[in-house]
Amino acid sequence: MVRRDRVTGLFVGAAVAEACSWLGLLVGMAVKYGPTDNEVGVKIFGPIHGGLFVVYLLLVLLVARRQRWSLLATGVALACAVPPFATLVYERWARRRGMLGAADAPARPEPVPAR
Repeated sequence: MVRRDRVTGLFVGAAVAEACSWLGLLVGMAVKYGPTDNEVGVKIFGPIHGGLFVVYLLLVLLVARRQRWSLLATGVALACAVPPFATLVYERWARRRGMLGAADAPARPEPVPAR
């Protein structure tokens, strides 16, 4: 189990939400440029994706400062906002490396008082 602060939890949520908005935008673009020529998906998911993109970038900077990420790790996290679904890959990689919080110490049983 990993202990995270509120900002780090928001970062994880933003990474997932940004990837989901990429999916919506890609589907919207496929519909727009496909045989139906319908722009509704792009009009809906374009602004959503743009907003989540900015939120993800801001949270990367906040988490990088709080968790003391290297400049390289921060730069890679920022760059991962551009290719589709790369934020998910980075979040999983950072979690495995312990970059998103310190591991909780195992709970020690409390001694039972003698009667």
